[in-house]
Amino acid sequence: MNNKKIAVLVSGGGTNLQALIDAEARGELGGGVISLVISSKPDVYALERAKNNGISSAVLSRKSYDSIEAYSKALADALVSAKIDLVVLAGFLTIIDEQVYEAFPNRILNVHPALIPSFCGKGFYGLRVHEAALEKGVKVSGATVHIVTPECDAGPIVLQRAVEVKEGDTPEILQKRIMEEAEWKILPEAVRLFCEDRITVVDNKVYIKGE
Repeated sequence: MNNKKIAVLVSGGGTNLQALIDAEARGELGGGVISLVISSKPDVYALERAKNNGISSAVLSRKSYDSIEAYSKALADALVSAKIDLVVLAGFLTIIDEQVYEAFPNRILNVHPALIPSFCGKGFYGLRVHEAALEKGVKVSGATVHIVTPECDAGPIVLQRAVEVKEGDTPEILQKRIMEEAEWKILPEAVRLFCEDRITVVDNKVYIKGE
């Protein structure tokens, strides 16, 4: 089984990137290798994480392109030329179009900090997700890893993990608990399943071999 080359797309601090780097160091990515980090913004800490771990990185700033189409083409070209097998969106907050999805069908994973289909879709990112969950008074929230399709947060679900919502939670406290108990666990796990060729998509549903 050939090692699969992974690109991680980031826009900020890169905590999920770090979870993947740590998992790779422990041999838990199913032979996958993080070979490229692309940031939509310069000077973000995720780029430092890449540098500190000897991972090639690039900045593709959205401001440098006059349209989503031009940006998406540049991104798809960069990923294809790097011979990437799997693309992971880890807090990547830039809108991309179908050129990227078509270049990597069923090969883009995203982690969302809620149990899809709750608190997802347009406008639900970062603390907004947790604010909405707390406003609704849910007893559990969590995280979802899904395959990315052109419709926001609507792609086939790979893995989910529930996290208890506690009395007195603020959006920040809930965000941290979901990261630690769910995101940082199921994202590396989903990447491992992909790299071990255990994910199959049929009729917008994910089937995992060997389970």
